Amino acid sequence: MTEQAPKRLDTEALHHLPANIQRPAYDRAATRIGIVHLGVGAFHRAHQAVYIDDVLALDPGWAISGVSLNSRDVRDALAPQDGLYTLALLGETPRLRVIGALREVLAARDEGVRVLDRLADADVRLVTLTITEKGYCLSAGELDFAHPDIAHDVLYPTTPVSAIGYLVEGLRRRKEQRLPPFTVLSCDNLPDNGGKLRRAVVAFAQRLDHDLACWIAENGAFPRSMVDSITPATDDALRARVASELGFVDAWPVQREAYTQWVVEDAFCNGRPPLERVGVAMSNDIAGYDRAKLRLLNAPHSALAYLGSLMDIETVAQAMATPALACFVERLMREAIVPNVAAPQGFDAPRYVEAILERFRNPAIQHRLSQIAWDGSQKIPVRLLGTIGDALAAGRPIDVLCLPVAGWLQFVRRQARNGVALVDPMNDVLSQIGRRTTGDATHDVDAFLALDAVFGSLAGDGRFVTALRGAYAALGDGSPEAVSAALA
Repeated sequence: MTEQAPKRLDTEALHHLPANIQRPAYDRAATRIGIVHLGVGAFHRAHQAVYIDDVLALDPGWAISGVSLNSRDVRDALAPQDGLYTLALLGETPRLRVIGALREVLAARDEGVRVLDRLADADVRLVTLTITEKGYCLSAGELDFAHPDIAHDVLYPTTPVSAIGYLVEGLRRRKEQRLPPFTVLSCDNLPDNGGKLRRAVVAFAQRLDHDLACWIAENGAFPRSMVDSITPATDDALRARVASELGFVDAWPVQREAYTQWVVEDAFCNGRPPLERVGVAMSNDIAGYDRAKLRLLNAPHSALAYLGSLMDIETVAQAMATPALACFVERLMREAIVPNVAAPQGFDAPRYVEAILERFRNPAIQHRLSQIAWDGSQKIPVRLLGTIGDALAAGRPIDVLCLPVAGWLQFVRRQARNGVALVDPMNDVLSQIGRRTTGDATHDVDAFLALDAVFGSLAGDGRFVTALRGAYAALGDGSPEAVSAALA
């Protein structure tokens, strides 16, 4: 007798899940699609869709139509599951939750007509996006009309392939049908995401129809937002664990840390979900939240990456289990960064620091320092040098802030001397400098400070130069022992 294959997760399976598995707290059949989401990848399904899952228990009019612009994989995995999938929340006590917010998943390459019909549906009042920065087809922050997808959509606007093309054609159809526009909400991590998206959409519409561009500019809305949650990739171990605990096969579960943040500018044109009732922070200072995240989360991440790598540590959690490094990072945040962050109104910096430290300590998240160390030439200026500049302007000390910057220089030196290429757009010039270092702080630091694209005007500030040389010298030869001594 052959053993039956495990059944797939679907609507019927919801009635047979173990009691400890959280499931939708609403009647999915009674929901209506009110949101179209472009870019239905793992982050969206682990983040925004979970918030909307909570919204649907309050208001059934905001279910999601998920659209994959380029791939069929998510549709093919979730369509047999009626759009259901499992979220694994990673913490000391991991738990599973089945999410029901996705009422349909469309693959635009096969189902472009259905996507456009959905965008023109009167019930749809919000379009959200997680398409990564490259999906916006920008150049220097503005729409790149030379991009192949944009060039195609200008010639064939009723059969678009780009996100911008779909948005404009969907809005054109709504104007033609005398429907109000939908709000367009970018959830990608790029500065002024809503402003950049508005300019791109209006610029594209202007190429096609001046009146359409004016209608969008006058009646549409493009709120800014900020998102945060670590979402490791789905792997076979996750699939096996989900199948074991559910008793049903889930072709594409997702996982993330328990912590999650979503901050949205309250600037909608056609109604909105009750986001503030499910934990979303509504704020008109998205730039302030972005700045706080860059300085209080991303800067300590970089400090752990470079100083921890020099100490031969592999992950963030392992770094936080190293007392000297953990104590330094906490001091960096509380004493050196918090006083130099212009926090948005209502932002609780000490509480945010506590939450970040707890996230860093989470052993269930295997966040590798080698990956965080990528693109240092791009990250160091926005994560650390801005804070140093503000501290200098305020007459505050910068010695603690300079140690992770010096850690980056020592990391570059070590990689270059070991013949290891950096994952960095400035790899060639950085590696050249690294190979020429001698260990003398003045010689080495001055060579790096010549990189105007990284250090800018700070390279001419004697206070910064002196502090950075001192931090570099304190790290000695960059060995684990020398770094540990410098941290102490």
